[in-house]
Amino acid sequence: MRTPARILVVDDVADNVEIMRMRLGALGYDVVAARDGEEALACVPELLPDLILLDIMMPKVDGLEVVRRLKANGALPFIPVILVTARAGQADVVAGLDAGGDDYLTKPIDHGALVARVRAMLRIKALHDEVQALNRGLEDKVKAQVEEIERVGRLRRFLAPQLAQAIVSGGEEKVLENHRREIVALFCDLRGFTAFSETAEPEDIMAVLAEYHGAVGPLIRKHEGTLDRFTGDGMLVFFNDPLPCFDAPQRAAHLAIAMREAVSALVPTWKRRGHELGIGLGMAQGYATLGRIGFEDRFDYTAIGAVINLAARLCADAANGQILLSGRLAAAVEDIADIEDMGERAIRGMSRPVSVVNLRALRP
Repeated sequence: MRTPARILVVDDVADNVEIMRMRLGALGYDVVAARDGEEALACVPELLPDLILLDIMMPKVDGLEVVRRLKANGALPFIPVILVTARAGQADVVAGLDAGGDDYLTKPIDHGALVARVRAMLRIKALHDEVQALNRGLEDKVKAQVEEIERVGRLRRFLAPQLAQAIVSGGEEKVLENHRREIVALFCDLRGFTAFSETAEPEDIMAVLAEYHGAVGPLIRKHEGTLDRFTGDGMLVFFNDPLPCFDAPQRAAHLAIAMREAVSALVPTWKRRGHELGIGLGMAQGYATLGRIGFEDRFDYTAIGAVINLAARLCADAANGQILLSGRLAAAVEDIADIEDMGERAIRGMSRPVSVVNLRALRP
């Protein structure tokens, strides 16, 4: 509420207006006047007084109709209205309060009663404005929180939850812009899935995929990998981006072993249903270009480069239960892994033979 408070006096009798102006002005209030109800309705949206002293008996539009219209106007802030009446009958008072008036005074106006009611209504106005300010502050906070939740939601499509939260909290969504970085890429897919999908009912295929994704998805989050995409039974996960991690090879190795074990636990159930399925994995370490691709309503975060192709080719060459690594990645995890050198292989899409290693297990 402004200081000094602005009070609008609405009365068609000039002498009454002048008396109010003198009494309230002497108390330090900013007093403005309207000569009738129509003028009051016209000037209130512009003046936005803190309090209105409104005569009931006026030509054109009487005080009761004025207060009804003011209270019905949702664009106006809360403005307390003291109705002034020359008739002290109970019916007039009830009608005035029912129309929306907040208090009333009877003529001739007692100076003490006037001052007391004005001060009481202005206190109510000040408290109301304070509550509104607090509500606006809460609304702003809620809006900010909703925006943060939406940002986390967008990021969680391709990030581990803790990484998405870290990016949002730090305001570093710019890390999702195109850039080049060394990563560890992991491809996996189900062995026997193509033959299975050619003969199985769609409902069976969806059930298997749901069990498969449900088993390996939490593992990706646990090891803080970035899930690039699903391609039916296949998926690409990479490490060291968008946020760097110094132990990307080790994380990838742990995830690969965990994924193999999770799918192995599903295999007996699938076999009982007549589904011959397993899992193969391929991993490689190298540089890639990473960033967002897509359009306004649908963005994905992806990695592009030879390291992605190599991991995919190794996955395709892996037998059921095998985890094939590039030689460079194997060198990075050899201190924690039981590995088997498979020699060099000609990999489709690679110009030269590639050193391939089988990750059999992790050392205790």
